[in-house]
Amino acid sequence: MSIAKKRAQARAKRHNRVRRHVSGEPDRPRLNVFRSHKHIYAQVIDDVAGHTLASASTVDVQLRGEATGKSKTEQAKLVGKLVAERAVDAGIKKVVFDRGGYQYHGRVQALAEAAREAGLDF
Repeated sequence: MSIAKKRAQARAKRHNRVRRHVSGEPDRPRLNVFRSHKHIYAQVIDDVAGHTLASASTVDVQLRGEATGKSKTEQAKLVGKLVAERAVDAGIKKVVFDRGGYQYHGRVQALAEAAREAGLDF
């Protein structure tokens, strides 16, 4: 088995372990993070209704021009700020953070801290 496949399986196991305890409810939805090699995505999800309430990513039209030429960590900060602004506009102040099986380090940490600074409480 290749190293990449082992890493993907290990992340999936961590993510499932975290998801057993973390779920989004109408009063406190889940802020989910997905990280690829090039991009980072964030969604605020109500798991009871199965709806995405707010989302942002580096492929978003609003961030596309602003994120060009910046490091991945700086792009993650922009995504965190934008998803928090969209969530606050939708009337969401408190969320549960779901790091998606990734370490709370680097891009994931930058996104979370930017979301906190922009008004989300978790």
